[in-house]
Parts: sequence; C-alpha cells; structure tokens
Amino acid sequence: MRDEARRKRHEAITAAAYALLEERGYAGTSMLTIARAAKASNETLYRWYGDKQGLFAEMVRDNAEASRALLDEAIADEGDPLEALARLGPVLFGMVLGDRAVLLNRAAAADASGELGAAISAGGREAVRPLLVDLMRRVAGDDAAEGLVEVYLSLLIGDLQIRRAIGAMPAPDQATIDARAERAMTAFLKLLND
Repeated sequence: MRDEARRKRHEAITAAAYALLEERGYAGTSMLTIARAAKASNETLYRWYGDKQGLFAEMVRDNAEASRALLDEAIADEGDPLEALARLGPVLFGMVLGDRAVLLNRAAAADASGELGAAISAGGREAVRPLLVDLMRRVAGDDAAEGLVEVYLSLLIGDLQIRRAIGAMPAPDQATIDARAERAMTAFLKLLND
C-alpha cells in the first residue's frame, strides 16, 4: 500500500478507535469493533499493530509526534535552547490538554489492566521527557537539567491535565494555550535568572 493511502487508512482506523474509546472505554473496545467501525479487516489491524495495545501505543505516539519533532529539531539545531523551549510550550500544552490525550487518559484511569497507562507513559512522557532533558542540558548543564524539566513542566502543565481529564475544565482554546505557555516561560526564565 502506498504511503499516502496507508496514512489515510491509519487515520480512519485511529478515528474509529477514538470514537469507540469514548463510547465504550478501553476494555469495551476490541480490535474487531475497531475494524468494523473503520471498515477495515481485522487481519489488517493485527498485521499493522500487532494487538490492541500496539494500536493504542501507536495512537499515543501519533499524539505526541509534534512535541517530539520540535524537540528533535531543537536538539539538532545549535540555536538558542530557550527560544526552542518557548516554541515547544504551546505545542506540548495543547497536546497534553487536547481531546485525544484527555480521552486516552480517562480510558487509562478506568483500565484495570494498566496496559493503556503503560502505553501512554512509554509513547508520551518517556519518549518526550529525555528529549526535553537534552534541551535543558544546553540551558544549564548536566547537573541541573532533570530538575529544570520538572520545574518547567510544573509551570506549564501543573494540575491542569488531571483537571481536564476529570471534566473540571473545558478544552483550552489557542489563546489560552498561548497565554499559559507564555506565563510558564516568563516564570521559568525568572527562576533561572534568580
């Protein structure tokens, strides 16, 4: 299958999986129901993703791709790491509080097996955080990088992801995302320079 056709097919499959996840939860969503909803064969899903956990792990990776791409670019570039961090903030914040991430997190919280939570951790935080640490090393060296990542993420995201997941706040619009990222960056720079 050509790349463009496969990409479109993958998007249809993941759209069906998200719809079923919202309707039935992780435990109530099977590869067969996803295949039927996406008008794909069950064999295709198993061949492409291995199993349900593999499909959802791919969905998590897709969701985090924009943040990973920006971090990869920033690490490869010898430009100002703080400018790269400022560009990353709105993308990362928007992704973490976006509908798809919230839906995945809600389903993971209800998944007694822990499979989905493990996939979210591996494809999201565990994939993005080391890149962020690498970027922070350029800001303040090896010894401070880990701590700076925690400070930055706390300033940027705080408890808003869980508040969003439990329905205590609506999805932020782009102006809210941009304002939060700017406030986080301003506070981070102040802490860094004190």
